[in-house]
Amino acid sequence: MTKPKTRKISAKNSGGPRSATKLAAKRVRRTGTKASITSDPAGKLTFNHAMIYVKDVERGFRFYRDLLGFKLIEDFRYEGTPVYARMRAPGGDGTIALHQSGPDVSVSSDGVRLYFEVPDLDGFCRKLQQKGFYITQMPRMMPWGWRHAYVNDPDGHEISLYWAGENRMKKTVMKAAQKVADIGGKA
Repeated sequence: MTKPKTRKISAKNSGGPRSATKLAAKRVRRTGTKASITSDPAGKLTFNHAMIYVKDVERGFRFYRDLLGFKLIEDFRYEGTPVYARMRAPGGDGTIALHQSGPDVSVSSDGVRLYFEVPDLDGFCRKLQQKGFYITQMPRMMPWGWRHAYVNDPDGHEISLYWAGENRMKKTVMKAAQKVADIGGKA
């Protein structure tokens, strides 16, 4: 049995392969500011990433990279076949990981949905359609005041593409949002 190989992708112009932690530490020393990917020094819980189990890591990786713009941080291969890939969202510090599921294991994720925010939701969805991707629900205003579109990744995991804008960290106002949706639907 061959030992699993690890391939780490470093930032451009980093002068060689380095881990994300080392790069962040170097940024902190260089700029004197706190890097956003470091853990909270007060010991508070922070969100790291979501793990998505898939039947084919390479196929999943192409979906998240080519259609949604994720950038590879690292991947692991077993006998040349990708079995794990960790990626960073094109905006912000959000990361996801794809993990190879077992051959007889269901990757169904009923009850879990991934949310990705994009300011130009309509334009982003048009670009997906131009690439031939099927959108299960085109962008529309939801009762809670956010615009949503829905897609599925190659393994059927439901994804919400949305824009909440200034409402993202505020309590939703269902009645006001419903009026906006009703007015938008009559136009």
